Amino acid sequence: MLEVNGLAVAYGAIEAVKEVSFTVAEGQIVCLIGANGAGKSTTLKTVSGLLRPRRGEILLWGRPIHRLPAHAVLAAGIAHCPEGRRLFTDMSVEENLLLGAHLRKDRDIAADMARVYELFPVLGQRRTQRAGLFSGGEQQMLAIGRAMMARPKLIMFDEPTMGLSPIMIQQIMQTIAVLRSQGATVLMVEQNALAALTLADQGYVIDLGRTTLSGPGDQLLADPRVHEAYLG
Repeated sequence: MLEVNGLAVAYGAIEAVKEVSFTVAEGQIVCLIGANGAGKSTTLKTVSGLLRPRRGEILLWGRPIHRLPAHAVLAAGIAHCPEGRRLFTDMSVEENLLLGAHLRKDRDIAADMARVYELFPVLGQRRTQRAGLFSGGEQQMLAIGRAMMARPKLIMFDEPTMGLSPIMIQQIMQTIAVLRSQGATVLMVEQNALAALTLADQGYVIDLGRTTLSGPGDQLLADPRVHEAYLG
């Protein structure tokens, strides 16, 4: 589904991503792990059209998308659930969800909103309340729901469990597994390497802007290099 080949991305003169390559097959959960500053979030921002690569290519179903603007990438089927959630905190739950569907012209938006409320009942119960009143875990639920409203083929999650309690981390990871079971493909950046690799079909280690290791999630969990660097 997605191919990232030889990606390099710079902020001015500083090259944050130097040589990142990976693939995501349809129906997979793929995770990118690495230390802070390794280039993981920059990679996702580039896939979603928020940044332009200096070198390399990004292909969706074989079609290059690395020069498309963000709204065109979303229309092509990739939704980005960003680090820090980036909700409109003065707007209600329902208004945030409707913004996730702003490119759609079909008549199934209400049905998809009902699906979000079924997955996250607390959002349905508080649909008229401002997003800024919610806990971190509830805001993450809303961010996931907003991404779902675009009806993406591929959902990208950037640090979905950051700052959450252990119980909420488990719930968010279970939700990502449910989305995959319902037909979504997932690309995830996650600092909690144990939780991410336990869930992932395929994992990639990014170090100093380069892809350095790759393999099935369970094999990376058993790799002593990964264990020493990221699992303690």
